Amino acid sequence: MMAEDAATAPLANSPDLVEQAVWRRLTARHGDRLAEIMAGHGWPTERSVGPEAARAAWLIAQHADRQLDVQRRAVALMAEAVAVGAASTRDLAFLQDRLAVNEGREQRYGTQIGAVADGRPVPWPCEEPERLDERRAGVGIEPFDEYTTRFAPR
Repeated sequence: MMAEDAATAPLANSPDLVEQAVWRRLTARHGDRLAEIMAGHGWPTERSVGPEAARAAWLIAQHADRQLDVQRRAVALMAEAVAVGAASTRDLAFLQDRLAVNEGREQRYGTQIGAVADGRPVPWPCEEPERLDERRAGVGIEPFDEYTTRFAPR
């Protein structure tokens, strides 16, 4: 699923609506499969499925933007796995932010970029923006300015 996701990700923001629909169907199918996996086995940790499959599960949850029930379940299960050292705190932070943005809430870690204004990436609204880098450091994410250099127009 991760390879298929990576191959079709450019379609997500395509100006061609048919291509966008391909992306949406793919992420929905993957979200459905992840929901089945979580229902039967809990969060797919590195210990239980290996590093590549665990990373794939996280990516599929990230991209389940139209399946908030899947994202909510993934956040809950991943938080349990983080609590026992079986999942990445950093990855959980990204997924929590993604869910917050999808639910119309402020994100905590500023991982979700909403736009580029005046040549600078702008995150979706964040709670306590003055403490953003402090929270990011606490979960192993680089400072916001370093992170956003990847998104800046060249």
